[in-house]
Amino acid sequence: MKEFKRRAHVHWTGDLQNGRGQTSTESKTLDGELYSVRSRFDKGTGTNPEELIAAAEASCFSMMLAKIISDQQRAVEEINTDATVVLRQENGNARITGIHLKTEAKVAGMDQDSFQKAAKQASETCPVSRLLRPGLEEITVDATLV
Repeated sequence: MKEFKRRAHVHWTGDLQNGRGQTSTESKTLDGELYSVRSRFDKGTGTNPEELIAAAEASCFSMMLAKIISDQQRAVEEINTDATVVLRQENGNARITGIHLKTEAKVAGMDQDSFQKAAKQASETCPVSRLLRPGLEEITVDATLV
């Protein structure tokens, strides 16, 4: 069995409201990227956990969609996916409740119905979706073949 481990490191200073953190990934794609309460719940400079989850979900979904379509012997020209993570605050607690994926793709010889099925399958089988789904109210997909 193959096993892959990916790592990230975070350094946080200060209290929750006034502090800030820096996040880095092993690949250095993220290298000291700032995040804070302000970047999470307002419009402050830097990233936030929900934005990183959205990037992970959109990336994983798009890769799985490309695999599923390629397995059908179809050539994928391009896939563009936007992910929106919903963070809801209720009674002083924050909770991620859903993710909405909007994807468009160019695939030679594929009809819209087949593309819809492939997108649904990708949402159900991508590892990030499988990890997140049990804690969410919903993951929705709006898939358009261009």
